[in-house]
Amino acid sequence: MLDFMLTPEQLKLRDEVRAFVKSVPRQLILDMDAERVQFPRQFLEEAGARNLLGLRFSKEYGGRGLKWSDEIIALEEVGVLSMSLSCLYSMPSIVGEAIDKFGTPAQKEKFLKPTLAGKMASAEGLTEPRGGSDFFGATTVARKEGDYYVLKGQKRFIVGAEGADYFLIYARTDPNAPSHKSLSAFLVERGPGVKVEYVYGLMGTRGGGTGRLVLDNCRVPAENLLGQENEASKIFYQMMIPERMTSAAGSLGMARAALEVAARYSTRRKAFGQTINKFQAVSFKIADSITMLDAARGLVYAAARAVDAGADPARCRRMVSEAKKFATETAWAVINNAMQVMGGIGYTRVYPIERLLRDARLAIIWTGTSEIMNLIIQHEYYRELIGSPAGHRDVEQDAHDAERLEEKVYE
Repeated sequence: MLDFMLTPEQLKLRDEVRAFVKSVPRQLILDMDAERVQFPRQFLEEAGARNLLGLRFSKEYGGRGLKWSDEIIALEEVGVLSMSLSCLYSMPSIVGEAIDKFGTPAQKEKFLKPTLAGKMASAEGLTEPRGGSDFFGATTVARKEGDYYVLKGQKRFIVGAEGADYFLIYARTDPNAPSHKSLSAFLVERGPGVKVEYVYGLMGTRGGGTGRLVLDNCRVPAENLLGQENEASKIFYQMMIPERMTSAAGSLGMARAALEVAARYSTRRKAFGQTINKFQAVSFKIADSITMLDAARGLVYAAARAVDAGADPARCRRMVSEAKKFATETAWAVINNAMQVMGGIGYTRVYPIERLLRDARLAIIWTGTSEIMNLIIQHEYYRELIGSPAGHRDVEQDAHDAERLEEKVYE
């Protein structure tokens, strides 16, 4: 966000995160993209050592007691590194949200505190092989046996499958109940019955150990049940805030990085006797990109403010969905513009644009596709439009023949 919109404390936080981002070895980014590194635990350890993980959570458990309006500042800065590192940085905030809001004091002490310290790595198991957006169609099951739950099923596309110490897993605990009332959430520690059977080769967002997790009669202590049995839908809906806010804010960083590289290039590269930024075909792409990026950033910050203010949950759902959709699609458009400005050299590995483009494509898919975001946005808008009494002027009456009711035929 523009400096004048940030408080002195937020500016200090931004500079602190920038210092951390500058300290990340270039070779780590290259090795992750080349898949020589599958899970950069040292990155999380360093972020934890600097007290930069899970900024929103209580100081009691290692956070800073900040707000979303603060955390998205950090997320944007980390986003310039890569989508993989941005995602891994976000994971303590995402999984931490579930533990913070629904966990017991013992669970917070065992899982949240070391996660925020960078001493434990977390991951989340949402997607199953049979479905992506159909979350409540999950077929992973958990049956109670004494002081344990026995889990059986598979989860895939799990960032951190290859390196996380524990997983937030949703499983069906009541096969006879409606789907929204049959799921429970568990904190599943890596161990017997938890196997990584496939690590995906990805187009981008590499090096995060994304894989398929098989739960083969995995025994989970009953005290690792998160929240109440059969009420994981409450956790899932709460989790959509950090899932989507982190994707949105991280995408801003990627787009900003690509735009800066391309704009700087345009002031150096010459054609027809002058630098190419003098041509409208180039400079207007930069102008469009700046405008889209500023608009996306404004929407992300507005959504953060809505959540911080405890706005109506329906309004928050709509704004968070808008932020996720618009910011991720903007990142894709801005990075494409950057490649177009740079021409052929942008398509090579001489510049990071091609990697950023590969990374950005996933953001439009994960944590809810743009189509799912549209579904939520229109649903909440129509419900607000029809369900709330209008407190503003009825513009429909401002027509010359507004009183001709016989012409207003609806069926």
